[in-house]
Amino acid sequence: MAAGNGTAVFEFLLIGISNYPEWRSTFFTLVLITYLSTLLGNGLIILLIHFDAHLHTPMYFFLSNLSFLDLCYGTASMPQALVHCFSTHPYLSYPRRLTQMSVSLTLATAECLLLAAMAYDRVVAIINPLRYSMVMSGPICVWLAATSWGASLVLTCMLLACSDTSLNELMILITGIFTLLLPFGFVLLSYVRIAAAVLRIRSAQGRFKAFSTCASHLTVVTISYGAAISMYMKPQSKSSPDQDKFTSVFYRALTPIRIIRRKVC
Repeated sequence: MAAGNGTAVFEFLLIGISNYPEWRSTFFTLVLITYLSTLLGNGLIILLIHFDAHLHTPMYFFLSNLSFLDLCYGTASMPQALVHCFSTHPYLSYPRRLTQMSVSLTLATAECLLLAAMAYDRVVAIINPLRYSMVMSGPICVWLAATSWGASLVLTCMLLACSDTSLNELMILITGIFTLLLPFGFVLLSYVRIAAAVLRIRSAQGRFKAFSTCASHLTVVTISYGAAISMYMKPQSKSSPDQDKFTSVFYRALTPIRIIRRKVC
């Protein structure tokens, strides 16, 4: 106990799915398979893009950034879940929890901004293909990626700096607007423009090729933003601990391997 009426917190108790002990083995197996798939799939994508000169294009540049982000995002949470799945004393020290939370928030924010940058890349590629190489030049791609990573660090530091609960909730709302609602709105508007441009293509084969290029990215965006918005943008009074827990597991475990699906498509 600290001086006065306050309590000093030095470690966190990880409840996890302790209310559902019959699901522990299944949960452990699914998370382990997902994590190994995340490491193998995203690692191979990064190596392939790096060593294949034909893939040194803006689209694959952003894809490699997203693969690296997903690899880090999975590593920030899933090993901890595996270690404490069957533990009888699943405690996590305060510094380790703070570090894990900071890294996860930064990566999740960077992911939202990178997905918006990838949507812009697809808009330019389909609507203005003749100027694509000039608009999406190497320096511009690097600037967009660096801005996404840098902005995520700034927004995360703003959020973690708030110690007052009411102020923290306000900052979560403001950060959610800038990292979820605005990028998601931009992506949707981008795909409205893409759809209008694709429908003007006379060739059925050309329309199919254009739609197939963007369908997987739109699926990824819908899953990522949808899960994040349902977690962070709904009122606290309507939150359910169990529902939030399983939504978090879905977002953290399945989202990092979605990039593999996108690459295959």
